[in-house]
Parts: sequence; C-alpha cells; structure tokens
Amino acid sequence: MAVCQNCGKKPMFGNRRSFSMRATRRKFLPNIQTVRVLENGQYVRKHLCTKCIKTLAKV
Repeated sequence: MAVCQNCGKKPMFGNRRSFSMRATRRKFLPNIQTVRVLENGQYVRKHLCTKCIKTLAKV
C-alpha cells in the first residue's frame, strides 16, 4: 500500500465525475518514491512522498 514512512500520507478517496456528473468512486494515490536517507550515520532505504523528500533536501 502507498504510505509515506515519514508523514504517514495514505491514499485518499473521492468521486470520479463524468460529463453527465455521474459519481463513481476513485482513489488518489500519494506520489511515493523509494530513496536512500542518511539516518544515524548509515543509509536506510525508505518509501517517502515527494513533499517529504523536498523537505529533507532543504535541511
């Protein structure tokens, strides 16, 4: 499942709307990427959303 290991962001649910405004359920997935993060002096592989990756790059 697409879950960020830093902020806990998960898929959100909403409606897909056709031209006739008929509503069917859909899923919005977060943009999860696998990155290597330096943690306690060693590299660890984590699944992070792009917003968290951008925030870590600023620190």
